[in-house]
Amino acid sequence: MVEKRLQSGVLGLNEVLNGGYLSNRAYLVRGEPGTGKTTVGLHFLAAGAENGESSLFITLEEPVVQLQSAAQGLGLNLQTTKFLDLSPTTEFFAQVQTYDIFSPAEVEREPMTRAIVDQVESLKPQRIFIDSITQFRYFSTNAFQFRKQVLSFLRFLRESKATILFTSEDSQEAPDDDLQFMSDGVINLSLENHERFLCVSKFRGSDFRGGHHSIQLTQKGMVLFPKLVPNVYSHAFTIETISSGIPEIDELLNGGIERGSITVLTGPSGVGKSTLGCQFMKEAAGRGERSVIYSFEESRETLLQRSRGINIAVDVMLRQGTLSVVQIEPLRYSPDEFAYMVRQEVEQHNVQIVMIDSLSGYRLSVRGEDLLSNIHALCKYLQNMGVAVLLVNEVENITGDFHATEIGISYLADNIIFLRYLEIKGELRRAIGVLKKRMSNFEKSVREFEISRYGVKVGQPLNKLRGILSGMPEFIKDAD
Repeated sequence: MVEKRLQSGVLGLNEVLNGGYLSNRAYLVRGEPGTGKTTVGLHFLAAGAENGESSLFITLEEPVVQLQSAAQGLGLNLQTTKFLDLSPTTEFFAQVQTYDIFSPAEVEREPMTRAIVDQVESLKPQRIFIDSITQFRYFSTNAFQFRKQVLSFLRFLRESKATILFTSEDSQEAPDDDLQFMSDGVINLSLENHERFLCVSKFRGSDFRGGHHSIQLTQKGMVLFPKLVPNVYSHAFTIETISSGIPEIDELLNGGIERGSITVLTGPSGVGKSTLGCQFMKEAAGRGERSVIYSFEESRETLLQRSRGINIAVDVMLRQGTLSVVQIEPLRYSPDEFAYMVRQEVEQHNVQIVMIDSLSGYRLSVRGEDLLSNIHALCKYLQNMGVAVLLVNEVENITGDFHATEIGISYLADNIIFLRYLEIKGELRRAIGVLKKRMSNFEKSVREFEISRYGVKVGQPLNKLRGILSGMPEFIKDAD
């Protein structure tokens, strides 16, 4: 029997919850002040209103006017939502109420309970949001009474056929472990080093996507970026060779790179890695295929200007829609947010080639997280979707000891193409070669690589030189 799912209203959260909240359950939204608990509830109620469902907001802290203003500011329509305001009024302070015989909990609990029961029985809401249930703790004389009261309260709401979200503020003085046990699901919100995260730790009756997912609080409310799990996504495709359009490069690669493969373009700064990547995209554009460049370092304008000077018509490809250039500020985007951006482009526009330029810039967006796990997940997702991935990797050494990569991603690559500076007779020149090709054989020689106003030019194998990988080759006198 398939249980009914309710939309959360938060972009991306339904994906984490495998479709949304299960109906007729009670979910705890917990976190420190300012993490977005109330915002989650506002989205929950707005999604119900949009679906024609009756909703009830029970507030025990903020006044209704303030909550309605917050919802309106986020563009959330709560006009059909009923509010039950149980927050303290100004009269309570002005009248300085005291209780001589009975405790405040005993005096105030009964009218509050009566108000909730009357409202639920008359409205019969399908969705209820309670902000915050932590206040109930102060109406109980001890922990046992609080637990019994909340269990009874949630059972009453479930029997009224409602789906409930309730918030709590966890602290050392008042931990909410008991509420976590009583709920059917637990959504944790946190703020760590100025980064916001959402984590589902419990979701009774359903699987869910674990891990810490990045969230943003925007002018339109909360947006969640699900952590990428590559095996969840796949797309049927035929493995075929993608040509560079330059015969000598295709000879090095035994025809080109494969669709659904991961290629690392590695070399020092300015050697031509991005230009080589654009060459594959230029050829793909001729077949009507769409490519995307995510530029973490070079501006869009600089890329356009440079491409015009080397006969790669990036501006024409942009106008025709066969290329998109997305400039990324690495300190603005989290890895989850960037991965979500890539997913949207791939799934909505049938992208065939994605170039990340470069891994050094991408590493800045990781900000302390595991670089390898994040780039691994993103590349494997693209591979499963049949997209050819180009990773631009910059090495620090211009000449000297050769390193394919300096961040340990060689295992991930199906192909490794290296570009190298050479010093020949006091002149700085470039060379290109293939270090690895998983799906086929490849040419083992190294060729000269030139970039001119006519485009990319690759020469014959440099058979008369040795020590090319050191950057300071020597001529072999007895070479044929």
